[in-house]
Amino acid sequence: MDEATFAVYHALLSHPDSTPEQIAALVNRSVTEVHDLLDELRRLELLVPTWTNPESEHAVHPRVGLTGLAERRRTELNKMLGELKEAEASAEVVAEQYNELLTARSSGDVEVLKGRANASRRIEELALKARETFWGLVPAHIDDTIQQVDRSPDFTLLERGLKMRTVYLQSMTSSKQALEYAATMHRLGGEVRATPTLPMRLLIFDQEIAIMPMDPENPTAGAVIHRTPAVVSVALALFDAYWSRAVEMFAPEDRDENTPLTPHEAEVLRLLAGGAKDEQVARLLGISLRTARRITANLSERLDAASRFELGVAAAKRGWV
Repeated sequence: MDEATFAVYHALLSHPDSTPEQIAALVNRSVTEVHDLLDELRRLELLVPTWTNPESEHAVHPRVGLTGLAERRRTELNKMLGELKEAEASAEVVAEQYNELLTARSSGDVEVLKGRANASRRIEELALKARETFWGLVPAHIDDTIQQVDRSPDFTLLERGLKMRTVYLQSMTSSKQALEYAATMHRLGGEVRATPTLPMRLLIFDQEIAIMPMDPENPTAGAVIHRTPAVVSVALALFDAYWSRAVEMFAPEDRDENTPLTPHEAEVLRLLAGGAKDEQVARLLGISLRTARRITANLSERLDAASRFELGVAAAKRGWV
């Protein structure tokens, strides 16, 4: 009920025998407006025919009328909540249908994604669910596809505390943009190596999901996602073989100690300084215990701290806590 309608309702309660013209004078509105507002009160069932004289009307007692109005509103809201739940369920169905559209064929632990766009969207979705690690063989020149660092999916994964290992082609060193990108990833905690040749693009999430091109000679063809343990094991062996032979692009000491902390690192330090245990850090940040411990270990290595106490002292000296 808006202010004008309530004003007419209140006037009817205070002056039950008033005519529309008299009500108009009481609420300082035109007679035409008052007639419209009376119609609204009838719709709300706050102005009803009098039992003893059906040709006359009276305003319903507030305790009865407003309670009934509130109950009707509650019913409407419950209906809307029901519709919202149905909409959410429908959205989930649509999401599943969308995944099916992205997936040309699926069989057990294998998804075949046709086209680069479909493959990219699905990989982005899997990256959001990654928990621990992300390994990659990247034979393409990064400067052909990479965006600014602050918009890079690699940056997002590092910010979330994932451990990253990436093998690039040595030819990328001829590109200033690609080299700066790799250097930034290294400073943020990613491990970066280079090798003269790579067989194909290979991405591995959490050592559980392996993503390979549908056709290594045609990057636009799409991708195949494997969850089968045997295939993932072969993919890990392939990655390890190239990783072990690849050359470190940056020495450990190249990482600047003054490089700003990622949000996860800063929050871990704050919690540790407050006496939180690894289990509490993991729970409060919504990450796994293994990830929380890895972030702490990386910080300790970065600050050359042998204990939690030394880590706190070194972080305080740099103004990080």
